[in-house]
Amino acid sequence: MSSIFSKIISGEIPCYKIAENEDFIAFLDVFPLQEGHTLIVPKPEIDKLHDLPLSYLSGLLPFAQPIARALELSYPGARTGYAVIGLEVPHAHLHLVPIRSSADIDFTRPKLKLSMERMESIAAHIRSFIS
Repeated sequence: MSSIFSKIISGEIPCYKIAENEDFIAFLDVFPLQEGHTLIVPKPEIDKLHDLPLSYLSGLLPFAQPIARALELSYPGARTGYAVIGLEVPHAHLHLVPIRSSADIDFTRPKLKLSMERMESIAAHIRSFIS
């Protein structure tokens, strides 16, 4: 059975896309901890990050780098927090979250509920800072 991320990658389910290449896709988390919370997902459906082929592991941070910079430009004063949790979706992924304190990346906190219009606006704003 395909993961929800595989369905997003194949276009079966829409997303608020930030960036994409042949190996990865980045899109906004629809249950974000903070505005701008972005997921980086490798395209192969592999459950655990450490089980990814070395080529994907070595490409993950170079793909994430311009997105992290765009997040910090989109949210002045914030840093980009990185997290690998791996519990909710059986498909490897990296969370990029604009943070001002460690509490901002606490996954036990309630998630934000943002409108479709707000999510589209956030995605467009972040994309505007990616060169």
